[in-house]
Amino acid sequence: MDEPRKDLLMQVEGMTCQGCVNAVTKAIQSLDPGAQVEVDLAHGRVHVHTKAQSLEVAQALNAAGYEAEAMTG
Repeated sequence: MDEPRKDLLMQVEGMTCQGCVNAVTKAIQSLDPGAQVEVDLAHGRVHVHTKAQSLEVAQALNAAGYEAEAMTG
């Protein structure tokens, strides 16, 4: 049975440009290709609708070079 998708809000440090948005999106979608990712550069937040766990998402973002932690999750 498929795991249900959930909404996660992540605080992500180090995002400054569209290249960062692309890198963050790619890192999250490597975990869950169907994930919906919305990046708020101004506030350093990433909203994710995904099957992945918040810890997995944070670890993927950390591996991509960003300091990330779950605000919800």
